[in-house]
Amino acid sequence: MKLEEVARVIDGKILIGEEKKDLEIDKAYAADLLSDVLALTEESTTLITGTVSPQVIRVAEILNIPAIIFVRGKKPTQKILDYAKEAGIPIIATNKTMFETCGILYSNGVRPCRNRPATNIHDDSRYCE
Repeated sequence: MKLEEVARVIDGKILIGEEKKDLEIDKAYAADLLSDVLALTEESTTLITGTVSPQVIRVAEILNIPAIIFVRGKKPTQKILDYAKEAGIPIIATNKTMFETCGILYSNGVRPCRNRPATNIHDDSRYCE
């Protein structure tokens, strides 16, 4: 599914990255905790989040996230939009909830990334004491 189609089906608006409207979006991950995004997702996965901060863009850069979808009517500041533009990461905003957004995208062929089980991350006796 192309970025432009993603924005359309979730009643969203491309805020940054209109020139990448033909970008293929085939998998996504939804989370508000950036530590979960860093620990549990894989690279090249579209991020669906309600967390609006410059750190979201930084995490996207680290994981080569191709696009970010801000949900629940969250609007990024101009500083965040400028950062995303500089990083080349398209931003979509929608008033839909995270749950609705995920459901709509899934029903339109976008699949979840391979989620690394949290038990594998803390498979160390130090965390089980």
